[in-house]
Amino acid sequence: MFILFAILIFSFLIFIHELGHFAAAKLSGVQVNEFSLFMGPAIWKKQVGETLYAIRCIPVGGYCAMEGEDEETDNPRSFQKAAWWKRLIILVAGAAMNFVAGVLIFCIVFLPAQQKLVPQIQSFTDCTTINGPGGLQVGDEFLSIDGETIYVHSDVDTLLTVSARQVHDVVVLRDGQEITLKGALVPHSHTDENGETYSHYGFTYGATQKLDFVGKLDYVWRHTVDTVRNVRLSLQMIFTGQAGIQDMSGPVGIVSIMSDVASQAPSVLDAVMNILYFGGFLGINLAIMNLLPIPALDGGRVVGLLISTAYTAVTKKELDPKYEGIIHGVGMVLLLLLMGVIMFKDVFVLIMG
Repeated sequence: MFILFAILIFSFLIFIHELGHFAAAKLSGVQVNEFSLFMGPAIWKKQVGETLYAIRCIPVGGYCAMEGEDEETDNPRSFQKAAWWKRLIILVAGAAMNFVAGVLIFCIVFLPAQQKLVPQIQSFTDCTTINGPGGLQVGDEFLSIDGETIYVHSDVDTLLTVSARQVHDVVVLRDGQEITLKGALVPHSHTDENGETYSHYGFTYGATQKLDFVGKLDYVWRHTVDTVRNVRLSLQMIFTGQAGIQDMSGPVGIVSIMSDVASQAPSVLDAVMNILYFGGFLGINLAIMNLLPIPALDGGRVVGLLISTAYTAVTKKELDPKYEGIIHGVGMVLLLLLMGVIMFKDVFVLIMG
């Protein structure tokens, strides 16, 4: 049941993305030749007017095929004949729908909450070097670590984990005042009863705060902004070599993770909320990733549109759309190859347990 629910959430996010392109194209008067969910051979299709609607067999992605999107055509309702600002709206509409869907899912998850966790220091363990005058104190609430804002309670662990620094600067809220502490956090090595050595920072944190309606809306927005920041941190880890393909997940891996998270929940309601949270997180991730300036992605098409529009404004000539189509075609092939490798990895991990 959890796997089915996770697949439905994932499919919904793909559908809502393509629906954004489709609706924007229709409203802009651009002819849509096909609206398809997933890729590969069609398992269901129906022609309605000028548009073919289809569901395809490979559960990866989907597309909204518009007339004249990547080739020259004389059709006055083609994508290339539309005003540049209409094309821009069409291109970003998919990501915008994903972002809005993610925020709305977060509203479903967090608006019922009556309280939230606050990153406030409760006690110290054996790392007394960070306690006392000039250092952290019980009751301090973390506001930022190494210049990164603490939006939600879990950010403390996240930022300390992804940071390559050994000494951390923090800003805390103490008695209503913001206090900057340079070098306040230094990891300490500790050996447990099994002889395993690990690093820790020697404090416990967490307090609760009641939420009114405005506080709940703020809580939703903080999770939204935090998710956007986590996408940037993930990309940063990939570019710096801290993460690789083994840390990426495709549709199979994502559905598996969502199912595992749900299975560990103490109740069915908690399981559903966990999957919904992951769906909101995924929706915002898809929105940001699709706007990256990579060929075949919406962001790459936006860059191509801006370049061609600027070229036409300066030279009074139009760029042949077939060249942009070739670039995006090559990008799509490379992207599908990467997705294939990741899917193979996900299936292998799933089989091997």
